[in-house]
Amino acid sequence: MSTWLLDPRLAHCRRIFLREVVIDANIGIHAFERNGPQKLVVSVDLFVPLAVSTPRHDRIHEVLDYDFVRSTVRQRIDQGHINLQETLVDDLARALLAHPAVHAVRVASEKPDVYDDVEAVGVEVFRFNDRGSSNGGAGGSDDCAA
Repeated sequence: MSTWLLDPRLAHCRRIFLREVVIDANIGIHAFERNGPQKLVVSVDLFVPLAVSTPRHDRIHEVLDYDFVRSTVRQRIDQGHINLQETLVDDLARALLAHPAVHAVRVASEKPDVYDDVEAVGVEVFRFNDRGSSNGGAGGSDDCAA
């Protein structure tokens, strides 16, 4: 189990995830990566307070729609060449955290075809939403209250 799942600030959250979204992306700094798109695998975990993600009437407007996450990933990839996976995961985390219901996010990116002798190279970031933190927005909020 990932240790971030044990963070007490996530105790009252639902985890919404998109696992291994496979996309052709223009990403990388090497000459062979600049020749055209390559396979990129993106995984996202969003943490949303139960208070704003527990449906009472079984309606999509009562929860965070997975389409939002998928379209956010695709829109960033469609903006054009990205040099670094770090830039990609930071951009995605920032865009996903802008949603008012998202308390925390984990974004991982993997390039499986860079090296013949390596399964994948990748980057991961985990961030809490700064909205409503007690220290003026410089850190993460202390709990997962709505």
